[in-house]
Amino acid sequence: MPQYLSPGVYVEEVESGSKPIEGVGTAVAAFVGLAARGPANQPTLVTNWSQFTSTFGEFMEGSYLAHAVYGYFLNGGGVAYVVRVGADGAMPAAQAQLGSAKDKATASYRATALEAGPGGNDLTIDIQPSSETSESSFKLVVNQGGKPIEVFDNVTSAKGKNNVVTQVKAQSKLIRLEEVGTASAVERVPAMGSMTLSGGGTSAPVRVTPDDYVGNSADRTGFAGLEAVDEVTMLSVPDLMAVYQQGVIDLEGLQAVQLAMIAHAELMGDRVAILDAPPSLNAQQIKEWRVDKAGYDSKYATLYWPWIKVFDPLSGQAIHVPPSGHVAGVWARSDDTRGVHKAPGNEVVRGAISLELNLTKGEHDQLNPVGINCIRAFPGRGIRIWGARTISSDPSWRYLNVRRLFNFVEESIFEGTQWVVFEPNDQRLWGRVKRTINSFLLRVWRDGALFGATPDQAFFVKCDEENNPPEVRDAGQLIVDIGIAPVKPAEFVVFRIAQFSGGADLSE
Repeated sequence: MPQYLSPGVYVEEVESGSKPIEGVGTAVAAFVGLAARGPANQPTLVTNWSQFTSTFGEFMEGSYLAHAVYGYFLNGGGVAYVVRVGADGAMPAAQAQLGSAKDKATASYRATALEAGPGGNDLTIDIQPSSETSESSFKLVVNQGGKPIEVFDNVTSAKGKNNVVTQVKAQSKLIRLEEVGTASAVERVPAMGSMTLSGGGTSAPVRVTPDDYVGNSADRTGFAGLEAVDEVTMLSVPDLMAVYQQGVIDLEGLQAVQLAMIAHAELMGDRVAILDAPPSLNAQQIKEWRVDKAGYDSKYATLYWPWIKVFDPLSGQAIHVPPSGHVAGVWARSDDTRGVHKAPGNEVVRGAISLELNLTKGEHDQLNPVGINCIRAFPGRGIRIWGARTISSDPSWRYLNVRRLFNFVEESIFEGTQWVVFEPNDQRLWGRVKRTINSFLLRVWRDGALFGATPDQAFFVKCDEENNPPEVRDAGQLIVDIGIAPVKPAEFVVFRIAQFSGGADLSE
């Protein structure tokens, strides 16, 4: 307590007895795949499509990452982390020759993209007059995506600190420059104009392994590096299917990566893996793959099928892509409009032109019970997600919204009760903790996320001497028992209709 040594009026600010729990975000996706450029094995935050393209480039042949991210934002996604893998694959680097001002047919310099692959094809170099007029000085501008990124003014072909090769080597993050031929300094001044780098290829790298996707948490590579990003709640690896289609990895490698995705989600306990099915499977084949070959069983993963057809700006035609990116966007949209407790089903998939396969109700009857969330086309109602199950065999965790609601509640309570650590473990603390959690769960119940006509029917919080006896307190522990009754989706809507005679009472 402060000491009062002289008469007067004193005003103090005091901490409240407890701090309210704020709900954490529920719709932050993580995408792992192949990109034309960008940081490798570094979770990078993007909040819109423009940010993605400026960092990782546009659509690329042999990759579904861009389609997944585009579908995510198109369907309502707002925040995502992107992890680029395969950046060290066997890809050429784009180049351009800078002709001499004395003779444009004679090259004076060669510019090479620092990053191999198609991303270098997006670079152009402008040679302009320098701000200080000199026979041997000039300005070199490096553009990416048509925008000037790096400017080297008053550089020369002569030796010294202003030498253009020296300046580019020390400062550029996009290109390296090397002299070509044995021309003099004056003859080496490049011709004014613009040159585009080319030859970086147009497709994904040919050498990608399952380990590139899985990565290592210690090295912060692959999706294992996402252990350091607490905000992530959804995990999608769409390009796993791209490298499978190209024969770079086999079906066993595909399953190994998906098993690692599931293990990652279970380890973190706050996110769900959205799995794609292999391409070109019919209803019988997807069921056999799900039940007999893959055999996945987890309350932290979900599977969607079939693939969807979308427009591909690269080819100018419609192509089939795995649906996980679009599905993640639908989850985000449903969370925003209804809440995480609402099963993200019966929702339109924006951007989907058609499906790889239009299944029948009979086929759907065989797939839904084994946890395959089907995407269906309905006349006059568009293409919709028509399933909301995990791939768990435990009936308690059958529904996706139940899993995601628990993730939300658990993470919110975890984040909102950090102030409790090292507080005196007595009845006053128990009461404060109980009031804090009760207030939070009351808001969750009022939002319609918990089942029950009254709060007592919807949840309970127990924190007293019964679950905190002396031996527990002596061990430095505080135990709080919490129970919630989540709402379940109306998956099967049954209307019982019968004939009746006027005046008859069918309620008996």
